[in-house]
Amino acid sequence: MLKLNVKNETSRLRAVILGTAVNNGSVPKLEDCYDPKSREHVLSGTYPKEEDMILEMEAVAKVFNKYNVQVFRPTVILNCNQIFSRDIAFVIENKIIRANILPDREEEVKAIQHVWNQIEPEHRIILPEACHIEGGDIMPWNDYIFIGTYTGDDYPNFITARTNKEAVKAIQELFPNKKVKAFELRKSNTNAKENALHLDCCFQPLGKGKAILHKNGFLVEKEYNWLVDFFGKENIFEITKEEMYNMNSNVFSISEEVIISEQNFTRLNQWLRNEGFVVEEVPYAEIAKQEGLLRCSTLPLIRD
Repeated sequence: MLKLNVKNETSRLRAVILGTAVNNGSVPKLEDCYDPKSREHVLSGTYPKEEDMILEMEAVAKVFNKYNVQVFRPTVILNCNQIFSRDIAFVIENKIIRANILPDREEEVKAIQHVWNQIEPEHRIILPEACHIEGGDIMPWNDYIFIGTYTGDDYPNFITARTNKEAVKAIQELFPNKKVKAFELRKSNTNAKENALHLDCCFQPLGKGKAILHKNGFLVEKEYNWLVDFFGKENIFEITKEEMYNMNSNVFSISEEVIISEQNFTRLNQWLRNEGFVVEEVPYAEIAKQEGLLRCSTLPLIRD
C-alpha cells in the first residue's frame, strides 16, 4: 500500500504520477479545446506534436530518476491527452481526492486506477457531483490550503472556470484543522493572457520562503496583497503577463532546494539560482502550448 503524505509544495519528493504524451491523439477540433491557449495554437497551425511532447516528458522523468523519485505513469489510452495528471486528482496529507473534471476527461481518471488501488480505501475521496475541482487550483501549504476559484454568476459560461465554491466548502469540511484560503481568479475563454486557468498559473510557493506571483491573475487585489504580505515582498518573484502566458509560475519543486523549470525561463531561472536554488532545466515549451507546464503534469503522492 502507498502511504500518501503531502503537506506542502516543497518537501522532499519521494513518489509522483507523471502524465504521458504517448498516443496523444490528433490535433483537437477548435470546439474541443479546453482553454484559449490550445485554441490559439490550433488556429495558427502550431499545436504541439506528440513526438516532441514525449521527449519533453522523458526529460522530466530523467530528472526524477536522478533524485531517486518513484515515478508512476498513467495507463496509455488511445488518442487521449493524458499529460496533465494534476487535473485528475490531488493529494492533501494522507488523502487522495479525485478531481471532478470536465466529463470528457473521465477516461483519464481510469488510467491511474493502478495507483488508486494501492491506497487505503478510506483515504480515497470522491467529492459530491456539485463540487467542481481540479488539482491545479489546490495547494497544500502546511497549516493552509490555498485554493483558486471563481464564484461569479457567469461561472457556467467559462470552460476555464474549474473550481467552484461548493468544492472550497467540501475541502474545508474534509480538513477542519486547516485554514482554507480561496482566491478569485481572472477567467477568459478567448484570451490566454487574461486567463488564469488554475491557481498555479499565477502563483507558486517555493522553498526558502519564496514565491512566484502574477498580480493580474487575481480578480481581487486584496487577495493578491494577502499573499504578498504572507510571503513578504522581498521574497516574491513577480512575473509579467508574457511570462504568465508562458507558464513561468508552473515550475515544480523536488525539494526545498531543487526546482524543475523550463529552459527558456531565463529571467526566472537566473533569479532562482541567485536565491540559492538548484535549477534543473528541461525543454517544455511544446507542452506549454496547452496552457499547462511542470506542476500541471505531475501529481505528488509522497513527500517527506
